[in-house]
Amino acid sequence: MAGRSWVASLRRWRDRLLADPAFQRRSLRVPFARWVARRRMRALFDLCSGFVYSQVLLACIRLELFERLARSPQGAESLAEDLDVPRASLDRLLEAAGSLRLVEHRGHGVFGLGPLGAALQGNPAVAMMIEHHHALYADLADPVALLRGERQTTELGRFWAYSRHAGPMPLETGNTKAYSELMAASQGMIADQVLQACPMRRYRRLLDVGGGVGAFAAAAMGRHVDLQACVFDLPSVAEQARVRFERAGFGERGSAVGGSFLDDDLPTGYDLISLVRVLHDHDDDAVLKLLRAVRRAIPSDGTLLIAEPMLGTRGAEPVTAAYFGFYLMAMGQGRARSPAVIGQLLREAGFDRLEVHRTQAPLLVRVLTARPAVQAR
Repeated sequence: MAGRSWVASLRRWRDRLLADPAFQRRSLRVPFARWVARRRMRALFDLCSGFVYSQVLLACIRLELFERLARSPQGAESLAEDLDVPRASLDRLLEAAGSLRLVEHRGHGVFGLGPLGAALQGNPAVAMMIEHHHALYADLADPVALLRGERQTTELGRFWAYSRHAGPMPLETGNTKAYSELMAASQGMIADQVLQACPMRRYRRLLDVGGGVGAFAAAAMGRHVDLQACVFDLPSVAEQARVRFERAGFGERGSAVGGSFLDDDLPTGYDLISLVRVLHDHDDDAVLKLLRAVRRAIPSDGTLLIAEPMLGTRGAEPVTAAYFGFYLMAMGQGRARSPAVIGQLLREAGFDRLEVHRTQAPLLVRVLTARPAVQAR
């Protein structure tokens, strides 16, 4: 207790010191303190300006600026004419995008891709998500109202058609197509991470629960030619997965079954069951219900694979806690969880032998596997 009291007192002293205007002024006159103060000043300003940065990015996406500069560097004058934007306004956009490393000035009024713009150009799924964020911005226009639960409906709640849907979900293709396409666009990058972290050579049959239009299952079958895979998702989504498998030439190796994983029994006979970016979309009671359904369906020697962004990931704290925290709140359900919290839910559902697998991009996804507990189901 004495140690905790000392730490608490030290933190109160630190807070008073950092909030003191006189200390702030003095720190700018001392070389090392000046460096720290400037970094804090920049960090605070970035927090205040983050929305503006995101809108600069959105303008670049909507004007297809990165696509144009990827073809060849261009002068500001020709860009203004091609984009139908007044030259003075385009200059302002280019200056802003340059400061954010989205574009870079190549000299003589010519601009090309910056390092972040080039990275975006290579990831069309990120561009789709940036465009999709207009719904999130609308929901966050009054964050206090969102926190207090005063919003009856949200844009994200409408977009993710299964959000807060009571009972069985007879959703039509039109209701699921938009979010299925958004998820599928980014699934390739996620699938690479998962399959590198947890190879599937020793498994024969994969059931991808909530697998959408089959992007992850297709990637798994493409990497492991002897693997059979089945997607279990809402009927209209499962139909899209079935079409995908047929077009990809997977034949009988790829299949899809329609149903609700919160209301229907899961198919059996699969030695590997995956939940890729599924758990964090649901509240604890729904997650526990789903995990128990998986426990009933999985054989005693089977493996459950869970892949999603997780709390407590070093270097990704703002992504999992701030971004996903508020995104899922606006959606109306779900939350990011740490491996420890997921493990607790797994044990309650009848799993043990939990193992966290290292991924190359833990900011995007982490992988956890579990096995059925020895005791009776």
